[in-house]
Amino acid sequence: MLDLPFLPFCILLGGLGFVCVIFVSAWCQHWRGGFALDGSAQMFNWHPVLMVTGMVVLYGAAALVYRLPPAWSGPKLPWKVLHGALALAAFGLAVLGLAAVFRFHNVHGTPNMYSLHSWLGLATVLLFSCQVGAAPAPHPPAPRPPRAPRPHLPSLQWLAGFSAFLLPWAPAWLRALYKPAHVFFGSTILMLSVASCVSGINEKLFFSLKNGTTEYKRLPAEAVFANLLGLLILLFGVLVLGALARPSWKRPDADSPDSCQVPAPLR
Repeated sequence: MLDLPFLPFCILLGGLGFVCVIFVSAWCQHWRGGFALDGSAQMFNWHPVLMVTGMVVLYGAAALVYRLPPAWSGPKLPWKVLHGALALAAFGLAVLGLAAVFRFHNVHGTPNMYSLHSWLGLATVLLFSCQVGAAPAPHPPAPRPPRAPRPHLPSLQWLAGFSAFLLPWAPAWLRALYKPAHVFFGSTILMLSVASCVSGINEKLFFSLKNGTTEYKRLPAEAVFANLLGLLILLFGVLVLGALARPSWKRPDADSPDSCQVPAPLR
């Protein structure tokens, strides 16, 4: 990676994330007919916008909170709260994005969970959210199509991180034990999120650019725009993972008052 100071890199990355959100919103608004909440194709358009915003941009921002130089000194608690809040916001948007696509499929009688994109996407959200909801009603009168996860309970992944890192009384050995898994699965989820978004863009173009429209293989303007969106999402994910892997941008883990969750008492 280029020898760029973190703050300019962070500004660049934030701008790139904003561009990703603008691109996916513009694609759905200009070429896909806008947005609605009535189960129509316009309701489906919430799915890519919410998933890119939540599982890529906000999730990437949450991953980089501890790389901010102001987080390197002083109490860690405010930064842990910010990290947890961004991750919880990403989770909430992901659940809403799943609800939009499941509602669209159910209204139009489209089968759920048959494509590679849907398998990869749901696996990504489950790995991140591990959603636990109320048990299904016993003896349903007829088989029902799969429904979106219920958004009323936070994820096991989020609860595990909250318990291990945010609570002031969590023992140091618990944090040390859980941190490697937390970091590994965090990076894995981001990679899977990028792969899910790129495969979803490609799938949507194959489904939409036919039957009276210019075919995908002829590369109409929509295809060029959406392909560029996929490349921007991929670039964003690569830069986030590069920043996470750069040793000089990591917060020191020394057991000092600066690394405590709460300020040391004055003497």
